[in-house]
Amino acid sequence: MARIITVAKRNKKEAKRFIKFMFVGAMGALVDFGTLNILAHVFDVPVTIAGVISFSLAVTQNFLWNRYWTYPESRDFPAIPQYLQFFIINATALLIRVPILALVPGPVIAALESAGVAPSAAEVLGNNFALALAVGIAMFWNFFVNRFVTYRHIKVGQ
Repeated sequence: MARIITVAKRNKKEAKRFIKFMFVGAMGALVDFGTLNILAHVFDVPVTIAGVISFSLAVTQNFLWNRYWTYPESRDFPAIPQYLQFFIINATALLIRVPILALVPGPVIAALESAGVAPSAAEVLGNNFALALAVGIAMFWNFFVNRFVTYRHIKVGQ
């Protein structure tokens, strides 16, 4: 962690990009969760289909915001190849997310229940803890891999 802080202090442009990337990611999470819930609970679209649609919309909006705001220099390069790289990298992050969502909630729920938390509350807390952990880890993956693949043409500090 100390090394990350040192690098951020030396290169304020990259630190600023990381903050923008996190903000864009938070907007993407709102698009993802909002779209999924509207499709699944208002329009009765099966959750798996709603999830594919919501994920795709979130990644697309993240790409657009990152292309025009986080990395405006990237507009000098063709959008379609960048979008495909960005989408594949973000989709790969599902390989990080799914195991965490499968493995983490159980022990957390059990620990909370043994501490006296009601089962329904423990389930909500355990699932949300796992999701927060998965999103946090995936965010670092997405930022660094996209920085050095999708936005590799942009010099550090540019």
